[in-house]
Amino acid sequence: MNGSRPFSILVIDDDRSMRQSLAELLEAAGWQGTTVARASAGLERLDALSPDVILSDVRMPGMSGLELLDVLPPEAPPLVLISAHGDIPMAVKAMQDGAYSFVEKPYEPRRLLAILRHAAEQHRMQQSNARLKARLFELSGLDRVLLGQSAPVVQLRQDILDLADTGTAVLIVGETGTGKELAARALHDLGPNADAPFLALNCAALSAGTFEAEMFGVDGGPGGRLLAASGGTLFLDEICSCPLDVQAKLLRVIEDKQILPVGGQMPVPVNFRVVTATNEDVDLAVTEGRLRKDLLFRLNTMVLTLPPLRQRRDDLTLLTTYFLEKFAMLYETAVPEITQDDLAVLLAHEWPGNVRELRSICERRVLAARRGGGSMASAIRIDQHPDDVPDTLREAVAAFERELIGKAIKAHEGRMDAAAEALGIGRRTLNEKIVKLGLDKSALL
Repeated sequence: MNGSRPFSILVIDDDRSMRQSLAELLEAAGWQGTTVARASAGLERLDALSPDVILSDVRMPGMSGLELLDVLPPEAPPLVLISAHGDIPMAVKAMQDGAYSFVEKPYEPRRLLAILRHAAEQHRMQQSNARLKARLFELSGLDRVLLGQSAPVVQLRQDILDLADTGTAVLIVGETGTGKELAARALHDLGPNADAPFLALNCAALSAGTFEAEMFGVDGGPGGRLLAASGGTLFLDEICSCPLDVQAKLLRVIEDKQILPVGGQMPVPVNFRVVTATNEDVDLAVTEGRLRKDLLFRLNTMVLTLPPLRQRRDDLTLLTTYFLEKFAMLYETAVPEITQDDLAVLLAHEWPGNVRELRSICERRVLAARRGGGSMASAIRIDQHPDDVPDTLREAVAAFERELIGKAIKAHEGRMDAAAEALGIGRRTLNEKIVKLGLDKSALL
């Protein structure tokens, strides 16, 4: 038995004598069991009982065991099927559809109990892991570090939680301003060595001439930055900009897990997790000879891809509100209101600088508000030509519609019915907007 709490089971079988036999077997083995005659009755009581495993007959009046398998929710406990009419194809299909196991009648008691115990242990472990991840998520503030509720960001946070305690090498890929160092620090902070050092190196600033003395240390002198970071995380930012001579030295350290101080005779062991980041295409960098292929193979065991802000526009209002409130508190002023004009401008902007750019724009907006004026349009204009941002809500909405419609037409290769469906409008409405917005369909294709 797993700990002090006995396993619980829901038994579904229309044969009363079989239910009684199974109940006696399970009770003798220390299980807590509930038996029902119909699958529908089992479904109704599933939430209230919260069993560790379900044992169900295959052929029953009404809903069969295979049909039960199809309607069980994803978080349901594992289902073990039992049948006197089972055959190999049925068993294979049941397993492919998600059944934990398949047992034929007459069953061998020890084998059945072993299967049920393993299924229950697996379910409890999954529940425990889910609770732990939820607790870690809550404690880490990961949802505040990587803010957003769009699907790409939710998945990114889950990937970080999954990878944090593995210790494996992770390559973080994303455009400038997407938060690559934030993701790297989250991997470190949620990992088993969170109390150890986090050493961030800008690879573009590394020099082959000074690398060994700075990183490996000098015999009889300072120990070097890599030794100081041992036990923690080594974060290599802009890896594609790293000089090739330095790449060779990094590769040797990562492979050998030891360093040789300048002037020293004996290598010194080091151990750290390697997390790397780049805003470039690593395969192209390898092809162009700017990134060693053998080094890349050591760095990209797992890859995290950070979405650009333009692909998560649903998060714009949330992020803007967060940054405006943050800077309003910092500068001790009222939080500027996000108007419809502001929102239209935010949605129409391409965000080449991603979240970092939005953060700066929000700071400028708050500083302007302290002086009694400002708008999101004027804050954005600091970084671009004034003509790039529409002056009115109507112009901003038109620019946004023009961009979305153009992308839909390109994505569906000019198939207007498909483009209209993707945009959620009728074909006639799409045609009217193309004319109104002055779009040239042939130029888009």
